Amino acid sequence: MKYYIIAGEASGDLHGSNLVRQLKQQDTSADIRSWGGDMMEQAGAHVIKHYKELAFMGFVEVVMNLRTILRNIDFCKKDITAFQPDVVVLVDYPGFNLRIAEWAKQQGFKTVFYISPQVWAWKESRVKKIRECVDKMLCILPFEKEFYHKWGYEVEYVGHPLVEVIKAAKEQPADAPLSDKPVIAVLPGSRKQEVSVKLPIMLTMAKHFPEYQFVVAQAPSLDDHFLEGLTGQHPNVSMVKGQTYKLLRQAKAALVTSGTATLETALFGVPEVVCYKGNPISYFFAKKLIKVKYISLVNLVMDKLVVKELIQHDLTEENLLKELTSLLKDDAARQRVMTDYADLWHKLGEKDASKRAAEVIAQFAKA
Repeated sequence: MKYYIIAGEASGDLHGSNLVRQLKQQDTSADIRSWGGDMMEQAGAHVIKHYKELAFMGFVEVVMNLRTILRNIDFCKKDITAFQPDVVVLVDYPGFNLRIAEWAKQQGFKTVFYISPQVWAWKESRVKKIRECVDKMLCILPFEKEFYHKWGYEVEYVGHPLVEVIKAAKEQPADAPLSDKPVIAVLPGSRKQEVSVKLPIMLTMAKHFPEYQFVVAQAPSLDDHFLEGLTGQHPNVSMVKGQTYKLLRQAKAALVTSGTATLETALFGVPEVVCYKGNPISYFFAKKLIKVKYISLVNLVMDKLVVKELIQHDLTEENLLKELTSLLKDDAARQRVMTDYADLWHKLGEKDASKRAAEVIAQFAKA
């Protein structure tokens, strides 16, 4: 069978690579052409467009690169037509992939979307378009199945691919210690404007806990000079680059911005405080648009407050000190979190997501 897989980001390359390996086990004659990165190439896919050519974040950057984006879409359509795959597999990256799904469906290609767009958070009306152009939706969060059912669209929950990634990371031999002090992980995110607002507040904790080493996970998008300007005044603050999982394996607690990092931290079993503070105007409009109770994936999956969320005006030194002290000093509070984390792992880890997704895709391609 011939598979055309499109992954447009680093996370898509990671999950796409595991999917490629499993597809090759399910279908020994699999011919896989893809958009992705080095990991997908190493897994056995023929990568014809690297995700680094596609990563345009933010409204202004998208507008400035609109011509390139349109050229990429046109190239993608022509390449799919020339390859004539048995199925087109779209991995996350919804802005681009939903446009390709709509076109592919019109051309008569089978379409599978792996890792659902987060339409449950905003733009619920997009479900109508998804239902029309995506033959099979493979979801990685348990509540997404019920959400789509409400819209009359039956999808399949395959489990979360991060579980298998983190399980493998946790089984690696112990790393060299990042510090001779106990470590607190600081994961401030990747957007420079937001990091400049949040990180100084997060690092006020360093003076309150001099017996700990605060280690900042540096995103590839943030340069050394920028972060050093925010961290340099604290003697017990350091940075690591490309070692987030090593950091989480050693951390006693973590201060984490919203997003997938909150889930990764929980799956590593690290008690955390979720910290978010953005542009007041952007936050005002986001609050009007977003229709979820929590911003942390941990709390969304568990449908209750497992980890404390300090958002916008609540993200203060005083509030953060209270929550971090509780996680470090209150054994009962830590135990409650760890018990909920065990339930979270059970909810997300009942299935091997990559294997299950590959089974569904291979069977659908042959049908």
